[in-house]
Amino acid sequence: MQKPKLTLAAALLATLLPMLQGCVPALIGGTAVGVMSAYDRRSTGTQADDETTEWKAGQHVPDQYKDFSHINFTSYNRHVLITGEVPSAEAKAAVEMETRKLEGVREVYNELGIGPVSSFGSRSNDSYIDSKVKARLVDSNQLSANHIKVVTERAIVHLMGIVNAREAKVAVDVARTTAGVKKVVNLLEVVGEEDTRRIDNQTLGARTPPPATAPVESR
Repeated sequence: MQKPKLTLAAALLATLLPMLQGCVPALIGGTAVGVMSAYDRRSTGTQADDETTEWKAGQHVPDQYKDFSHINFTSYNRHVLITGEVPSAEAKAAVEMETRKLEGVREVYNELGIGPVSSFGSRSNDSYIDSKVKARLVDSNQLSANHIKVVTERAIVHLMGIVNAREAKVAVDVARTTAGVKKVVNLLEVVGEEDTRRIDNQTLGARTPPPATAPVESR
């Protein structure tokens, strides 16, 4: 009886997270980030760098395009995904160029659409699709949903994360079979299963172990 409640909670959290993106830099070092980082395959330093990169990228959008664009930046393991809408091919290229200049960025995926900005209804639908994909990842019981970054724009689902081949297949299959998804863009970093096991062991090992129980001597 607990599983539906957990799924609903995951869906609600997934829906609310996009609304909090602009506040994330202020939360670095806080309780929420600390809890999530314990289950993230990126180091805490890389997570902080990714959050900072997203903020910096937003500040470097050329002024002449800001009022006519809707642009989101998602950085994962120093790979930056740009989504949203801009008015022209020139604007699309300019945003990408400025993003590539940022220190520490390893790769840029420019998935901006050219045209009018999306409506509130479209963005709400994208958030709903996000929540459904994340909830179905939880329900699959085949990987941790915290290892997959789901970004939906205009019903196109982009997947980011550090996964092994088995996990990548599960994530793609879940996304492509979720109702309302028009297309899946696979941006997952695929590493060996031994690598993901090693990373997970390191991550768990970094968490503070419970205090040792004191020995008892009988006299």
